Amino acid sequence: MGIAKYEIFGTEGTWRVRHDGNAENEYATKEAAFEAAIAAASLALRQGHDVTVTALSSETTTGAPAK
Repeated sequence: MGIAKYEIFGTEGTWRVRHDGNAENEYATKEAAFEAAIAAASLALRQGHDVTVTALSSETTTGAPAK
């Protein structure tokens, strides 16, 4: 099978998951986008794909960089 890649990106209040060049859905939180990506990745694993999920660090709710 192929490789399924999921990339979580965005800013506060507008998060998306990019897969196959598309990022159609919008999520209010980074965590919600992560949960959606993991659900999709789980299905891809069952179908025999290699899976990569990427969620880069972002600023905290106080505006300070994440550590």
